[in-house]
Amino acid sequence: MIRGFRGATTVADNEENQIIEATAAMLDEMVVKNSIEPDDVVQVLISATPDLTKTFPAKAMRVFRDDWTYVPVMCMQELAIEGGLPKCIRVMLTARTDLAQQEIHHVYHEQAITLRPDLKEEHQ
Repeated sequence: MIRGFRGATTVADNEENQIIEATAAMLDEMVVKNSIEPDDVVQVLISATPDLTKTFPAKAMRVFRDDWTYVPVMCMQELAIEGGLPKCIRVMLTARTDLAQQEIHHVYHEQAITLRPDLKEEHQ
C-alpha cells in the first residue's frame, strides 16, 4: 500500500546550513521511525515558506543520504498565509509500506510541533 508520511520543522535564521541540517534531521527521523527504504519511496515533496531563500531544502537528501540518489524530490514554495508559521519547511513523503495509517510516525520538530498538536504525544 502507498501511504503519506508528513514532517515539518522550522529554523531560526534563513541560513543554508540551518535549512539543510534541520531538513536532514526531520527526514532522518521520518525514515528511521517508519523503516522507509529508498526503493519504496514514490516521491518527496518539500515546501518552504517564502522567507527561506538561501538553499533548496531538498539538498539535505543529496548531502546526507547517498542511497537516495534516484528518489524523486521536488521543492516548492509554501503559501504565504497571514499568521502562518515563519521559516518553516514541510515534507510530504509518499512510499510503499505495510504500516497502518495509525502506525505512521509523522515528524514535527522545533516550532512546527504547533502545526499538529494532536500528534504531540508522539514527540515525548
